[in-house]
Amino acid sequence: MAFFNQKDKVIECKIVYYGPGMCGKTTNLEYIFRAGRSYATTDMISINTKGDRTLYFDFLPMGIGRIMGCDVKVQLFTVPGQSKYRSTRKMVLKGVDGIVFVADSLQIRKNENLSSLKDLQENLAEQNMDLFNIPLVFQYNKRDLSENGIPIMQVSEMESYLNNKLKVPFYTASALKGNGVSDTLKKSLKLTLRHLQHELRWAN
Repeated sequence: MAFFNQKDKVIECKIVYYGPGMCGKTTNLEYIFRAGRSYATTDMISINTKGDRTLYFDFLPMGIGRIMGCDVKVQLFTVPGQSKYRSTRKMVLKGVDGIVFVADSLQIRKNENLSSLKDLQENLAEQNMDLFNIPLVFQYNKRDLSENGIPIMQVSEMESYLNNKLKVPFYTASALKGNGVSDTLKKSLKLTLRHLQHELRWAN
């Protein structure tokens, strides 16, 4: 849930990048941090786990509008995707306002994508949150691997097994090259802020 700093007229919200291990969540945030360094209000913090990492930093995107006369500060987080770090994912999800689900386009990662999405739904449910009602964007990452002859799934296939019921916006991406990273974030910000604005108006 977003935090309202009445003194500074700032609303702080939280967007979490979720997905299976090694799908590109960390690469997304590293690219955003480098490209938007002037908007980052803190250093990027990295909590290393074996084979995966949790990253976070505060981000003050300009020009995305104000809510009730307040500036908006966004906290961007990743979660470790490996199954053994489920407790860490639960902790990071607390107070989440929007989610970017990063799916791995490699054909051999289909089951991992599905397991991670199920894990997300279960972890949200434990916090009385509904996957169908939270601002959510899919990113189908690693699309550039096909250029090297590596088998990847067609976008239509990924849409069919991941987004058939949710029907949320999606973007194709190569986080390593930065392709699609900004578009994904902008859409997530737009959906999240619209949702927050509605909630705050309703609360008042």
